[in-house]
Amino acid sequence: MREVAVVGVGMTQFGMSEKTQVEMFSEAAMDAITESNIEPRDIQALFLGNGLGDFEEGQMNMAPMCAAEIGIPNIPATRFEGACASATVAMRNAYLWVASGFYDIVLTGGTEKAMAMGTPMATRTFAMGSDSRYEGFAGITFPGAFGMAAHLYSKKYGIPLQKLKEQMAMVAVKNHKNGVLNPKAQFRKEITVEKVLSGIVIADPLQLLDCCPFSDGAAALVFASVDKAKELTKKPIYIAGVGQGSAGPLYTQKDFTRIRARETAVKQSYMQAGVGPKDIDICELHDCFTIAEILATEGLGFFDFGKGSQAVEEGKTSLNGEIPINPSGGLKAKGHPIGATGAAQAYEIVKQLREECGERQVKGAKIGMIDTLGGDLATVCNMILRR
Repeated sequence: MREVAVVGVGMTQFGMSEKTQVEMFSEAAMDAITESNIEPRDIQALFLGNGLGDFEEGQMNMAPMCAAEIGIPNIPATRFEGACASATVAMRNAYLWVASGFYDIVLTGGTEKAMAMGTPMATRTFAMGSDSRYEGFAGITFPGAFGMAAHLYSKKYGIPLQKLKEQMAMVAVKNHKNGVLNPKAQFRKEITVEKVLSGIVIADPLQLLDCCPFSDGAAALVFASVDKAKELTKKPIYIAGVGQGSAGPLYTQKDFTRIRARETAVKQSYMQAGVGPKDIDICELHDCFTIAEILATEGLGFFDFGKGSQAVEEGKTSLNGEIPINPSGGLKAKGHPIGATGAAQAYEIVKQLREECGERQVKGAKIGMIDTLGGDLATVCNMILRR
């Protein structure tokens, strides 16, 4: 297997867009292509993440539409669907094809347009990422699943629920503070713990500001073999390890505080990269809800199980902390266009490792990780990148 590097990245503004999903991806893709010092004709394949294009815009076979839009209509173009992890699954597959030697240059990323559906329709379609037999029709939405996870976490580790709510609120406060520094973020306004705790209840104990928004947006990356990468850029960012894991419905998973798919995936990533949790300088992870960030920091090995919420309170996950988490603002403030989320995480890590993030730059970051969760804790895909 060959080494693979990221040679170019692009990302749209997250939030509400008047553009179609194909148009948004084309915008991000052309920025990534231009930054890579290549022409569209140099791209040999497209691997696209998209979750709900058929419901959002009636556009199911989206990847070839995106390829045609940027002037490469005849290349292999494939859509990947892994719920919220769709783009990361697409990127992992793009990496494997280049590493295998079959392709030298591949375009990958994702796109999604959720805000046009409105809250009721978006909630219904998002819930299709869960188990349709025993969850969706029983009324278990994703806020419901993570609300249960918060209750389980509180009971399992003996943390009073009110204390945990305050610690979860600190996650939201931190990510909004980071989002202020990100010009592409959906929300660029600081909030307080008091504001979070005074919000309406969405799924007890989760309140409105514990939850990420619906978003429109796209992000794209160009992957190249190491030989090509050295010809194209002075700042290649290497893909050191990738991992993917899966799990069945929630009723088969038993303990929501331990996301086994994540633990399986990250073990693969660490082994391939030859590093461990203490070697990671920066991480973009899946904070669809504030409790989700806490669970992820433990599942990835950054903190002991049951200590993730305390770590937030102690400032260990802040920009200047022990392991900066979600310097982009995360899903919570940057936004969560599900088919594009993983690619946006990779965009941020690449920019951080190149030292191109301005006020939110994590000093001295050399190794970064992305971790994306899809569906009812059923798909997790992660990637380790290095300078």
